[in-house]
Amino acid sequence: MQKTSLLTRVISYCVLILIALVLGGISLLLQTKSIIYDKSLTASTPELVDPFPVSVNPQTQEIVENPAFSTFYETTFAQSDTATNELFGKFTAFLSGRDWYQNLASPVSRIIVIWPGQRKEEVVTHIGDVLRWNDAQRAEFQELIESQTPTLPDGKYFPGHYVTHRNASPLDIASAISTRFTEEVMLRYSEEVTSQVPLEDALIIASLLEREASDFQNQREVAGVIWNRLFIDMPLQLDATLQYVKGEYAQTAKWWPAVKPADKFLDSEFNSYQNKGLPPSPIANPSAEAILAALNPVPTDCLYYFHGPDADYYCSVDYTEHVRKLKEVYGQGR
Repeated sequence: MQKTSLLTRVISYCVLILIALVLGGISLLLQTKSIIYDKSLTASTPELVDPFPVSVNPQTQEIVENPAFSTFYETTFAQSDTATNELFGKFTAFLSGRDWYQNLASPVSRIIVIWPGQRKEEVVTHIGDVLRWNDAQRAEFQELIESQTPTLPDGKYFPGHYVTHRNASPLDIASAISTRFTEEVMLRYSEEVTSQVPLEDALIIASLLEREASDFQNQREVAGVIWNRLFIDMPLQLDATLQYVKGEYAQTAKWWPAVKPADKFLDSEFNSYQNKGLPPSPIANPSAEAILAALNPVPTDCLYYFHGPDADYYCSVDYTEHVRKLKEVYGQGR
């Protein structure tokens, strides 16, 4: 009788703990939606904003640190906790693809997450799935985004969290994304900035940085190498461009597949091993931070770089040094 009573108490405690965990989990999920709703209400950028600072001069082929850069970054982006935002963003991006999460607490609203570095096909697929659009609606949405200034096939699906109605039309979503792009990018891209670096070029380089770099500081470092290669008319030789090409193949299972040595000979204008200069358009959708990094690279003499197993960054001034570092880190060079 005593053992039965003890077992009953243990089961009761376990049930109570399970209920507490379930309620805590539901509360946490509701909080994530509340945070997203709050962000969507405060996402608007004031009409009067400072233009992007620019540290690179393609005409003189120089990179000189702009004194306004640090202040601009600190007041515009650095106040947020990047690590927390990244973790939160990935978590909510995962949840936003689940119907049960979308219906939690609000059966009529829908959360859309565009992640920095996604290509347009990923964005259109995600939004179309969340809003249950048919093929015609997805094509209409894509055409609406692409036709707006600047007229580029990719790079304008501005990353962020968007809250909308479950019956939102392609025009509704395209307008919301274009408004955010205008507030975060276009209003900061003044005529003076344009005269130094055309917006299309900045978007292309920023899209490369989203795929090639590990964080904001590393984006600036990689940007320095990219600009140095452009200055001397050297092919960019970036694996991300090969991934972009391979992702368009029907037989490819992933949008960003692994790159093999033979891929360097792929026949595409986006192949930065075979073609000099920038790709014809962005390969992904960059954040405002990546655009800032593209315009403000770290001054460097490096022409080569790679990332180690722990995302450590290594850059070299010539190919001999590059190969030596590769052998030190990976045991072999290429």
